[in-house]
Amino acid sequence: MTTPNLPGRLGNPDMTLATDPRADPRMIAAMTPVGLAERTPAQPVTVDTPLEQIHEFNMIAEAGFDMLFSMMLAGLPAVEGVERSVEVITGDDGNDITLYIHRPQGATGSLPGVLHLHGGGMTILEASGFGYQRWRDHLAASGLVVCGVEFRNASGKLGPHPFPAGLDDCSSALRWFAAQRARLGVSKIVISGESGGGNLTLATTLKAKRDGHVDLIAGVYAQCPYISGSYGAPLPELTSLFENDGYFLSCEQMGVMSMLYDPTRESAKNPLAWPYHAAVADLTGLPPHIISVNELDPLRDEGLAYYRKLAAAGVPVAARTVNGTCHAGDCLFEVAMPEVFHATIRDIKGFAYSL
Repeated sequence: MTTPNLPGRLGNPDMTLATDPRADPRMIAAMTPVGLAERTPAQPVTVDTPLEQIHEFNMIAEAGFDMLFSMMLAGLPAVEGVERSVEVITGDDGNDITLYIHRPQGATGSLPGVLHLHGGGMTILEASGFGYQRWRDHLAASGLVVCGVEFRNASGKLGPHPFPAGLDDCSSALRWFAAQRARLGVSKIVISGESGGGNLTLATTLKAKRDGHVDLIAGVYAQCPYISGSYGAPLPELTSLFENDGYFLSCEQMGVMSMLYDPTRESAKNPLAWPYHAAVADLTGLPPHIISVNELDPLRDEGLAYYRKLAAAGVPVAARTVNGTCHAGDCLFEVAMPEVFHATIRDIKGFAYSL
């Protein structure tokens, strides 16, 4: 049944990104040739599939995403004016953590630093991926020192290491980055990441408060955060999980990924695993935040709900909605929508310099 006054699939259950009038036509033109503008197809695995089979599927899916992101960025010139180096540190669990440092070429003095935590639902993808390297290059070229963290994933090539392994790695990286500020020429640290990296951005901040070193963080910039864990049975108050289901992401897909991150579901309400469930008291005293969401993202409303909790806790916070875009659309479409892409780079830089 069609209800024209309601947006997305709330108004028309057959709506897709390609037919949603809110979608930026440049984005649809980029997504259509690779089939991403249509409804996300059903997965061959579900939350009831044996874990071993899900991990096997995720290896294939991860390779597919890597190929897709490389195709979307093919032919772009290298980002100029950036120096890169690699550090390997020992994490809290005795494991090696690779860190990718990007800084403006020839920079002198101290600059704001960004600890970047990549997307992939805490389950797949790598900081070494071309798209994430390029994102960090753009941030560095804007005048920031960026540290990308190769944290352990719950599946894929860097898995299987469920919660809290990846979070522990991000916490270790934060403390290392802070300890190296003088050597790296970093004046202050902003934590930033998108999707699963948005989860880890918020969770690393919550953990820092619990562990007594939240003062290491000057600010937090979370993009399209994946934070409720409520995808198998979506919470009714998170309207966008219904409105935008199947728009690049589906609740079915996210439900499987969330199960890999927390296989026993013992942490289903733990804010360090799923920050949406943080109480106002957990947020009191946190540093300034920006919560950035995408209009056509199933995850939009959980990010905005977290923004409202931060405001209720008295945290300096602002929210932005990138209209016309799917999940992480302002990060993915540098070629198709350069204005949208670079607006987010500028916003992260502006936030870091404002602190």
